[in-house]
Amino acid sequence: MKKKIINMLELQDSMNTKVNANWRGAGNEWYRAIWMEASEMLEHYGWKWWKKQEADIMQVKLEVVDIVHFALSIRLEQNDSLDETAASIVRDFENSMQAEDIRKTIECLALLTLTDQGAHFTFIAGIMKHLDMSFDELYGIYVGKNVLNMFRQDNGYKEGTYKKVWNGREDNEYLADVIKQLNTNSKTFQEDVYNELSRGYSA
Repeated sequence: MKKKIINMLELQDSMNTKVNANWRGAGNEWYRAIWMEASEMLEHYGWKWWKKQEADIMQVKLEVVDIVHFALSIRLEQNDSLDETAASIVRDFENSMQAEDIRKTIECLALLTLTDQGAHFTFIAGIMKHLDMSFDELYGIYVGKNVLNMFRQDNGYKEGTYKKVWNGREDNEYLADVIKQLNTNSKTFQEDVYNELSRGYSA
């Protein structure tokens, strides 16, 4: 787990640097991104008692991964060594915290994040337990989403020219299909995801 977390930290640093070479000093409100993604996660899971709703579990998992991107960024800004940072995140995953149901656990994550603007991997791990989502699954989806974020930047996301909907489907949905089809443990997984996204985008 620690080795994979170090790789995730390195990928996150690369992604943030692609957006802004001086990202560590930019004052980005990562905490705001986390609680907004938590709200989107709740929407995908469903919370409205007055209408029938079906939980879109894959989209919920993608929101977990989005939150991990921002949580990693918070930890990276603390400027500890990658080894120390990864070790502390491993400890958090091993000491997961959760409420009696996933909706309340999502709200606990949002509340704590708003309170101290920190990265609460303990509650991220708790949400994953509700979803029966293993760390290896998180890792595979994280790497895939990191590639999608890179792909977006390469195709005009920051400039506003990127098309997020491909043939009537959001790119996140397309990514979910791609991840299911590929071997996340392959040495060429990142390259394979990028190539598949390129094919879908240009179709």
